[in-house]
Amino acid sequence: MYIREIIIVEGKDDTTAVRRAVNADTIETNGSAINQSTLNQIRHAQEKRGVIVFTDPDYPGQRIRSIIEENVPGCKHAFLPRKEAISSKGLGIEHASPDAIREALSNVYELTEKPDNIFTKADLLEFGLVGNPKASDRRRKLGDKLRIGFTNAKQLEKRLNMFQVSRSDFTSAMEEILQGEQ
Repeated sequence: MYIREIIIVEGKDDTTAVRRAVNADTIETNGSAINQSTLNQIRHAQEKRGVIVFTDPDYPGQRIRSIIEENVPGCKHAFLPRKEAISSKGLGIEHASPDAIREALSNVYELTEKPDNIFTKADLLEFGLVGNPKASDRRRKLGDKLRIGFTNAKQLEKRLNMFQVSRSDFTSAMEEILQGEQ
């Protein structure tokens, strides 16, 4: 599987794991210590070939993702569910199987400025994704099913809209989650 875009990862071990799974070029941010030089390199890559941000499913990974999106708008994003990025040695892209990495990269999202499918807090309330004792677990499962990552409620609303998740994909994923609870 060849990926035209340059994949943004956190470190050398992530690059090794990605290259085991796909034929792609990477840029390493060196963890959350992302500097202006790296941001300039990512900006140049975005202009020439496009980029896919593929960071670890944890707080530092989300922080890097946010810094990149703020400085280099229009990037594509791939997400790996935590359960697919964890091993006895730790959590991160480098611990994922080649199949899991290929799956994440085949489900890339592109951020858009004007979503057609606006989700609101009312949608989150309706499905118990906020204000419910099971809300956090449901958001985690939804993030895994839609491959958009785990977030708090406010970020989930934003991410559903940014990635233009369809109403039918959202509803069917939530129905599956709710049925699994019974």
